[in-house]
Amino acid sequence: MCLEKHMLGDIARAEAFYVVCGYTDMRKSIDGLAAMIKLNFGMDPFAPSLFLFCGKKRDRLKALFWEGDGFVLLYKRLESGSFKWPRTPEQARRLSSQEFRWLMEGLAIDQPKAIRDAKPGEIC
Repeated sequence: MCLEKHMLGDIARAEAFYVVCGYTDMRKSIDGLAAMIKLNFGMDPFAPSLFLFCGKKRDRLKALFWEGDGFVLLYKRLESGSFKWPRTPEQARRLSSQEFRWLMEGLAIDQPKAIRDAKPGEIC
């Protein structure tokens, strides 16, 4: 049996990361979260993207990912500390892989001293 094809929750295959800012009702199931992605944000829940949701306490999150044959719902609860979750309501924000790592490490996704990627521009 080929394990690579049947990896459960292999988020390394995600091509994009989105954080749903503000508070999410953590009682929502896969269908409720997928509907929120589609109806509230006009995004495709079947895209190869990882969608992240967080409740008011900021100590637990849910991640929704389409694997091609079904959805995977991941749930994480921190034993101490909280996620530095962006609270701008009604927004789904795309994260870089670095911002995703910062969020998972308990850091804010907007690091004030981080060197940002530059876009090519005109030569002065």
